[in-house]
Amino acid sequence: MIISRTPFRISFFGGGTDYPQWYLENGGSVLSTTIDKYCWLFCRRLPPFFEHRLRIVYSKIELCQQFDEVQHPAVRETLRFLNFTDGVEIHHNGDLPARSGMGSSSSFTVGLLHALHALKSSPPEARQLAEESIHIEQDMIRETVGSQDQFSVAMGGLNQIVFHPSGDIEVIPLPVAKSRANELNSHLMLFYTGIRRTASDIAGMYVKTLKEKAALMQQMREMVDRGISILTDSEDIIRFGDLLHESWMAKRKLSPEISNSTIDGFYHSALKNGAIGGKIVGAGGGGFLLLFVPPERQSEVSRELGHLTNVPFCFESQGSQIIFRNV
Repeated sequence: MIISRTPFRISFFGGGTDYPQWYLENGGSVLSTTIDKYCWLFCRRLPPFFEHRLRIVYSKIELCQQFDEVQHPAVRETLRFLNFTDGVEIHHNGDLPARSGMGSSSSFTVGLLHALHALKSSPPEARQLAEESIHIEQDMIRETVGSQDQFSVAMGGLNQIVFHPSGDIEVIPLPVAKSRANELNSHLMLFYTGIRRTASDIAGMYVKTLKEKAALMQQMREMVDRGISILTDSEDIIRFGDLLHESWMAKRKLSPEISNSTIDGFYHSALKNGAIGGKIVGAGGGGFLLLFVPPERQSEVSRELGHLTNVPFCFESQGSQIIFRNV
């Protein structure tokens, strides 16, 4: 039995510059962190007493003989990538819902790779997990996804992730004191809008036109450096909230699908009750609303958005882990 635990992530600035369609020509950069909400994968070799060789349990239960028969694309292609021919049983549980903008698809793929590698032999290093997950999602499943989530959740922590035109990806942990990170954490609130969507569908509507919005994309990339400067130069933390607002206003210009009247209503209600800034986490269209709110105003925002689920969280730094191994 193998149990992997892989965190979800929050991206602050630079989202969109991590799509290979953009960064392989222009470079890119994002600022993100992982949080203490996790994707859990339980894997074991299946005894040879069943009619099926593969049992996959998530929101559905699949009983299959060959990985070609598996409907779940990440499971099917991960098994294919690893050429996993033995019988296996896979159970998935998540602390947060799928299709919610928290990097859940990459957390799943990284966590599954980690677990299956550990079931076969020794688990690989975090960078290998990230690179293999990108290959599976972008090249094998052919989803319109970026390249930040895989590195963020595999490695964990508060990082700048730089995407070079050469294709190299560099992860730079932010030199931020624990007290400063805690100060940022204490100003953040996360609300589930209840709107579920598939990130690759939303991204597919605007990724093809990124080159036409080069000035906007460059502006969003520069916000990464400004955000890092605020955190590392001991500027007033409120400026981080102002920058989140500026970033969200810019990102909304990429496509009308990124926001909608419901999301705009939530956001403006939060601003009227003390929020400084915020954004929809991930590609947009729904999922989780991240808000920057001074602690003394958070009760007001909670009351105003009381019909939404408030999810308290803390930053985490471990990334994907094998928390149980018995093979």
